[in-house]
Amino acid sequence: MDPRRDRAVVVISGGLDSTTVLYYAIERGFSPFTLTFDYGQIAKAEIRSAEAVSRRLGVPWKLVDLSGLSAIYMGATSLVDRGIEITREFSGPIIVPFRNAVLLSAAVGYAGSIGAKRVLYGAHASDAENYPDCRKEFVEAMERAARLGTGSDISIEAPLLQLKKSDVVRLGARLGVPFELTWSCYRDGEVHCGSCESCENRRRAFLEAGVRDPTVYRDGTAPANKGERAEEGG
Repeated sequence: MDPRRDRAVVVISGGLDSTTVLYYAIERGFSPFTLTFDYGQIAKAEIRSAEAVSRRLGVPWKLVDLSGLSAIYMGATSLVDRGIEITREFSGPIIVPFRNAVLLSAAVGYAGSIGAKRVLYGAHASDAENYPDCRKEFVEAMERAARLGTGSDISIEAPLLQLKKSDVVRLGARLGVPFELTWSCYRDGEVHCGSCESCENRRRAFLEAGVRDPTVYRDGTAPANKGERAEEGG
């Protein structure tokens, strides 16, 4: 890593949104340090994806074990509790309460230890309606808290905040994001289930963006043929 470049901590889950933020940070000239969290989520495949993307880029990657958090999330969210059904449509049990605040707090601490002035994460406009910790007001409040708590001018940034998920896909395609390495599914496995809310959102985003979807879905649904035609048409 070039020591002359400004360091930035990028919280990367392994999904296409946070991976796009990582590529965005590189395009902006930052020296990224990626941070991934095991908070007890069922989908361990997303951790493997975060590592694969980081290693492909040759950026420092750190996995933080916060799996003990699953004890407080049990009964609240299907992302850690196998006893709660994972649905195709959005529902309250998909939310992990205050997750981004917990993870960003740790990321701020990491930034302080490596001399980084920025923390970036992948919140975007399509999530803002249902997820309070993906909204502008939340980002601003977290930044104020981080500055008060560290006595520094550290910034917390969500560069995709004005973009719909389909716009994120378009941006990622322009930046050369290896979408085939990313993971969105709420379930674990070798391929995406194709039937959970996150898989539905992923599939729809590629279709709306007119970008070929390289994802293999367990339900056998074909990739985004509509996107393929759009690309062929220029």
